[in-house]
This record gives sequence, structure tokens and C-alpha cells, in this order.
Amino acid sequence: MLDGTPLLRLYARWRLDQLARQDTVVEQENVLRGLLSRAASTRFHRDHGLAKVRAVADYQAAVPLRRYEDFWKDYWSGSYPVLEDLTWPGRIPRIANSSGTSSGASKHIPVSREMAAANRRAAIDLLVHHVGNRPQSRVLAGRNFMLGGSTALERLAPGVAAGDLSGMAAADVPWWAKPYFFPSGELAAIADWDEKTRQLAGKSLETNIRSLSGTPSWLLPFFDRLRALRPGSSRLVDWYPDLEMIAHGGVSFAPYRARFVDLMEGGHAETREVYSASEGFVALADAEPDDGLRLLADNGLFFEFVPLEELPSTRPARHWLRTVEIGTNYALVLTTCAGLWSCILGDTVRFVNLRPPRLVVTGRTAYGLSAFGEHLIGEEIDKAIAAAAIAVKAEVADFTVGPVYPVAPDRIGHHLYLVEFSRPIGTIDVAHFAQTIDRELAKLNRDYAEHRRGDMGMGPPELRSVAAGGFARWMKARGKLGGQNKVPRVIADPAAFMRVVAEVMGDGGA
Repeated sequence: MLDGTPLLRLYARWRLDQLARQDTVVEQENVLRGLLSRAASTRFHRDHGLAKVRAVADYQAAVPLRRYEDFWKDYWSGSYPVLEDLTWPGRIPRIANSSGTSSGASKHIPVSREMAAANRRAAIDLLVHHVGNRPQSRVLAGRNFMLGGSTALERLAPGVAAGDLSGMAAADVPWWAKPYFFPSGELAAIADWDEKTRQLAGKSLETNIRSLSGTPSWLLPFFDRLRALRPGSSRLVDWYPDLEMIAHGGVSFAPYRARFVDLMEGGHAETREVYSASEGFVALADAEPDDGLRLLADNGLFFEFVPLEELPSTRPARHWLRTVEIGTNYALVLTTCAGLWSCILGDTVRFVNLRPPRLVVTGRTAYGLSAFGEHLIGEEIDKAIAAAAIAVKAEVADFTVGPVYPVAPDRIGHHLYLVEFSRPIGTIDVAHFAQTIDRELAKLNRDYAEHRRGDMGMGPPELRSVAAGGFARWMKARGKLGGQNKVPRVIADPAAFMRVVAEVMGDGGA
């Protein structure tokens, strides 16, 4: 096949020069102005008098913060699946069935033609930054492997189809990129995740794979399939000798980093994180892994940021790129080219740089544990899990955590961690793992340390090992195996959490 990397490199030079000169505040103003103009014929535009908006402050005064459920109730549910001229002009052609990570309930996210184009531009930017950081790259001399959902879509109405967002992305690959993409055709359309990954494993080993993208928690089981097909090989370089890049996202990489470092040993691949939600492609790594993710300021999304502690208030401060500060934990709010307007996404972020704007994802607005006043955020839990894995030389395949309330007045509550390890660990290591989590969280969070002092406000964390494949079996039983579906990291509702514990553990817990 023709190596397309030289053409990519020419485009990358132009794009990187454009990004170097970019005023991201001006870009965001232009994005908002364009979204308002494009949506002038919609019911939402009329309802909020958006024709009078001239500046960001005007827009924020006219449009209140909403959540997905508000859009569903007020604008979409009555005519679903036909969403036409409601919050975005024309008929929405695609509906992404989101995994509902926070609530457990699936969401139906509109994907306009403009949003599909924005997602494609973001994917190209990912390659731009890769070749910018690696001048000798030949990433388009082979295939780029996306481990995602089925490209088969369900027809809901004339001109409307629904499916997995990663499958849509695979189906929407432009004509010029199809020769560089894997998988394609019937293989890409397979809906059964077990069957799909079984076939993908064998076919990919016969293919010149140059880049690989997917959710870490699904990539690792896929690598186990490769290992089974190639006994005696345990490194990515054994399976894909020309692999240059692993693009990952969807869950925090911290608990998986050590295992990926081991898998990448001896090769020349690099990791590059992306922050791509069903609602829009937010940011991606443009530099080193520890430098944060660069916000995509010119790609059809207008971003607002609400200090997390103010989110419950009736009139929280609403910042945008002109007013954000480094170090503050913000709830991310999106206005998109698919008809979301000041929608609270559910993720929390913290800026680590402003020129250019780079951020890290710190967790979810619903992904905190404060059943006993400990006020933990997802980032802290992920760091503690990663430190515990290193301490006992274990590899974490997946995990979830929730509160356990006392059943007797003389008892105190605690956190219960369900952890699936790639290899079984002993009873002593299980205890050490839990102790390390406890110690690390006390270092990271003052409230946690105070509540754990003397075992007065909260008992020590409990750890239960999940049998190999336990989380995958649970996800499959829920119809959420593979693709963009993710095991919820934190389940704050104690009753819901205990139901999950019973379903996941079954008879296989240790």
C-alpha cells in the first residue's frame, strides 16, 4: 500500500503552525458565535431569545446550565427518534447510545453531521501531533487499528440510525483513509464482542498495525487473546513490530500505566491519551504524557467550567477560557455542534497550562465518595489504586468501589473495593493492597485522613478479589460488553453498589 505519511507530514506542518499562532480565547468566541448563527432556526434558539446574544456573558445570562436529562425531557423525548429543528437545525441523522457511566442508564446522544466532521478532524489532529513529536514516523505505511464497537447501525426512523459511537467513527472513516484503517467491512460490523475480538486477534496478527486505539480496560483482555495465539510472546513488539502509537481514553490510565509500560518494552510505540466523550471530542495529548491534554478550541465545541464546589448552587460561577485558572477542579460544561447548550457533561477537569490550554481529567461529578464526609474524587482513588498495584507488584484489570454502611449502631462504615487482577494474588498481598490504598488516600486527601484517624469516622477499606473475567461477564449480562462501555469506577449509592457486588461476585469472589 502507498505510504500516506509524507502527505500527512505536509498537512501537519501547516496545522501545527496554525495551532502555534492560535489565540484560543478568540477561537472560543468564534465557535460560540458560529453555533448561535447555525442554530437560528431551532426551537431552542427561539425559546431563549438567542438572536439578542452578542457576547459570552449574554449567552450565559440567556441559557441556564442543564443536564442531559433536562434536554431529554424538555426537547427530545416527545419526538424521539426524530430530532428535527429542536436544539440543532435539520434532522439529527445519528444517535449515539452512551454507556451511561454515571447513572447506569443508557443515554441517546444526538450526533449531527457537523459533530461527525468535528470528530474526524480531532482524529486527524491526533495523528498531526504524533508525527509532530516523531518526525521519522511512518504511521500511514500500515493500518491504524480501532478496537471499538460495531459499525452496524439500527435504523430508527427515515434518515435516523443509532449505535455505538466508536462504531460510528469507524463507519465514517473518509474514503482517503479507508486503506489505512483496520478493521473494515464485515469484521467491523460484528456486534458480538467476544466473537469480534476473537476474529480481530487473528486477523490483526496478519496485518501491519501501525497504531492502536481503544479503552485500556478492553485493550488488555484483547492482548490476552493475542498472547494465546502466540504462545511465548508477551510484548506488543512481538505481535505488532511496527506499532508506533497507542491512543487510549475512556478511563483513567493511572491503574493501567505500569502494565502498558511492561507490554511496550522492546518496541518503539508511544501512548497518546484522548478525551473523547459521546457528547464531543474535548481534548488530546499534544506533547508528553504528563503535560496534560490540549483543549480543542476550534472544533465546534464551546467550553464552560464551573468550580466543582459551586455546582450544587442555584447561580454558580461560569468560567470559560478567558477566566479559568490553573489548579481549580471544574465541572465541564459543553455547548456543541449537535445541539447541547451549556450541558453539564459529568466530568471534572483541572487545568495544568493555559497557553495553550491543557487539562487533566480528575473524575466525574458523580464519581466521588463522601458517604462519611471523606470527599474523595476519582483522581485520588485512581492514584491510590495505581500505588497499591505497584506496592504488591500486581496488575489491575478493572475495579469499582462503593460505600458499605454499618448494619449495627456500634459499627462504622467503610469502603469496599472490588478488584479484578490480571493474575491471582495471595491473601497477604490482598491485605497489603488495601492498606496501601488507605495510606495513599490519607496522603492525598485531608478529609479522608481525618475520618480514618483512630478508626473513628470510617473503618479501613475492604478489598475483595473478583474472579478472572468477572467484570466482563457482568458487563455482558447487562448488554454493555466492549466498545465504549466502561465499568463504573465509583458507585456512591450504597444500595445500588451492594446489588453490583452481588452480581459481580456471584460464587467467584475471594
